[in-house]
Amino acid sequence: MDDTEVLVTGLVFPEAPRWRQDRLWFTDQHARRIMTVTPDGQAECRLEMDDPPGGLGWLPDGTPLVVAMARRAVYRLIGHRLVLHADLSGLAPFHCNDMVVTAEGRAYVGNFGYDLHGGAPPAATHLIAVEPDGRCRIAAEGLVFPNGSVITPDGTTLIVAETFASRLTAFLIGDDGLLHSPHLWAHLGDATPDGICLDKEGAIWVASPATRSVLRVSQGGDVLALIRPAGIPYACMLGGPERRTLFVLSSETDDPYQAVVMESGRIEIAEVAIPGAGLP
Repeated sequence: MDDTEVLVTGLVFPEAPRWRQDRLWFTDQHARRIMTVTPDGQAECRLEMDDPPGGLGWLPDGTPLVVAMARRAVYRLIGHRLVLHADLSGLAPFHCNDMVVTAEGRAYVGNFGYDLHGGAPPAATHLIAVEPDGRCRIAAEGLVFPNGSVITPDGTTLIVAETFASRLTAFLIGDDGLLHSPHLWAHLGDATPDGICLDKEGAIWVASPATRSVLRVSQGGDVLALIRPAGIPYACMLGGPERRTLFVLSSETDDPYQAVVMESGRIEIAEVAIPGAGLP
């Protein structure tokens, strides 16, 4: 029996969940659309794009940001149109991916580093810092498929999932926005950490496609809880009125072409004891 309830079905490949005010924002990546869903399952398409959307975030004035993956850029969502915020094509060697945004509006954007679905050999890559005015630079190097990220509530530390290194890596955030003092936060064994979120006790929920599970882990790698959803989980986020609903975004494939045909994407939910904390 699955540990979750299915809230939404018929999606293509849901990713990058963010709880904002009274609803979950996410990208249906291979359907090329930005969407929201309420806790009772009312889904709405906010914008269709001509590029697969990656991570989401917000500037301090409430303006949404979205990653355009293949174009390797970050856009501001102004009404129902996109306005270029930062061009990352000169810094990202392949598709951009997830993103986390600080309270001050600085975005940290990951990228594949190589053509994953095209069969290219794995290559290390970096995180890119994007300032609120759109200036961008490399913030940290030597990462193996940097994916979901969280920032601690005090704003001092960024923790990133290195999917194909099976680990969470922490960095201190410098006053200049660059990331330094990298250290292992948790090694996750056979898990492949994709999307992650932080709770009020400082533990991290980790969506792991390879093990078809969502893990709650503490610093050092102890597994505190494990949830098995109906589908393969690619991302998770704590939300709901009390931030105790764990939204799990799942699909049966991450292949862009198969996903469009299968439409197996779901949003699943589970109630947890410890609420979410910090930036989404």
